[in-house]
Amino acid sequence: MGKIFIVLMLVSSFCFAQKTEKDAIKEGVEKLFTGMKNADTVMIKSAFADDAILQTITKNEVVKTEKLQNFLSSFSKLSKNDADEKIRFEAIHIDGNLASVFTPYEFYYKGKFSHCGANSFQMVKQNNVWKIQYLIDTRRTNCNK
Repeated sequence: MGKIFIVLMLVSSFCFAQKTEKDAIKEGVEKLFTGMKNADTVMIKSAFADDAILQTITKNEVVKTEKLQNFLSSFSKLSKNDADEKIRFEAIHIDGNLASVFTPYEFYYKGKFSHCGANSFQMVKQNNVWKIQYLIDTRRTNCNK
């Protein structure tokens, strides 16, 4: 009986210790926001695939595209903790090496609320690492806080 208990404990601890694919995807997304909070452009860049696309839907319903290098430059001018985007993982869908992630957010600049919206990520798994291939977001100030 004791041997069976030990085997069951080892098997269950091994199963729970395994990182799920959703956990790995969340880590890929969270790397971006950790890098933003730390004003670490190297970390931010590492969250993205080489040919990533970044877009925002403006208040005027125009889709604006931003180059990754310009996005990185904006954070290179900040200090640690200047930019803090708080996200909630609302949905993650996976099919092989493709994942879709939806995260509502609130953005704080230098500790003060700035805006809110939602991020939609298309993630790709490259060399066993989840990277952001496509990011589009909305930005608004009427957030029903």
